[in-house]
Order: sequence, then C-alpha cells, then structure tokens
Amino acid sequence: MITLSNILSSLRAPLAFAFLSASPIVRCVAIIMAMVTDFLDGYFARRFRNTSQLGAVLDPLMDKFFVVFILVIFYLEGRMTPLEMVAMLGRDIAVILFGLYLHLTGEYAVYQFRSIWAGKVTTTLQFFVLIALTFGYAVPAWLFAVFAVLGFFALIELYRTVRVHH
Repeated sequence: MITLSNILSSLRAPLAFAFLSASPIVRCVAIIMAMVTDFLDGYFARRFRNTSQLGAVLDPLMDKFFVVFILVIFYLEGRMTPLEMVAMLGRDIAVILFGLYLHLTGEYAVYQFRSIWAGKVTTTLQFFVLIALTFGYAVPAWLFAVFAVLGFFALIELYRTVRVHH
C-alpha cells in the first residue's frame, strides 16, 4: 500500500547513502532528515488512519537499514569497534530473536506487529549517538551498555505482547 507514511519511511534508505560523503554537515543533515521522516511517518499514519502491516514492518526496517549502513561506515572509518556496533544493535538482535521464536512456535503469521517503547527509545538514542560520532565526539562505554539493556527490555516487551494475546 503506497501511502505518504510509507514513502516517508522509504526515504531513510537513500538518506543512508549520504554517509558516503565525508562531510559532517551532509551526514548530520541526513541524520536529522531521517529523524524527521521517522517522526512524520508515524504521525501521518495515525493522523490519516493509514496504518498498515506494511507500514508496521517498513518503518522499523528502514530505521535498521539506515543505522546499520552508518555503523558499517563508522566501523570502516575506525570510529567504532565491532562490540560497540553489536551493543547499538541490541534491540535489533532482540527483534530477530523474537522473530525466530514466532517462526518456531508458528505464531509469526498471526502476530500483530506494533511499535514498542524500548524500540522508540533505542531509535532516538541511536540518532543522537550517530550525530556525536559524525562530529568525532567520543561516546562513553556506559552508553553502549544502555543499548544492550534496551535490547533486553525489547525482548521482554515483545514476549509479553505474545503472552497477552493468549
């Protein structure tokens, strides 16, 4: 279903390619535009009642593509370690584990995907860390640990939504 919300979500993929530029300003503008499209896609979907399963999957998928693409670039530039990358992707690892759980239990087809608070907090925090790294600021180790903890909370939150529906 082509909606304004889904178009806005899809814009995050080409915005990631702005990180092929070495300019911190270009990169920062791409992050800010990704943040704006992330906010607006959800707002318009709710405002105009255009929510869909496609949108519920497309929005976080584009968030993940954007972040992973940038993390790989930062790794290649020596700005991040593999462990820091994995920590920042803690929520995403939790979502993958949850998807495997749904598949193994046969509940994937009937599960109603929706956003979770740990996901929203993680995405927002990821954007701010990406801005800091873009301008060469050091990110403290405890902040990467927060991402791992948010991943754990995401897994619990996702699992609880399945239990509520039974």
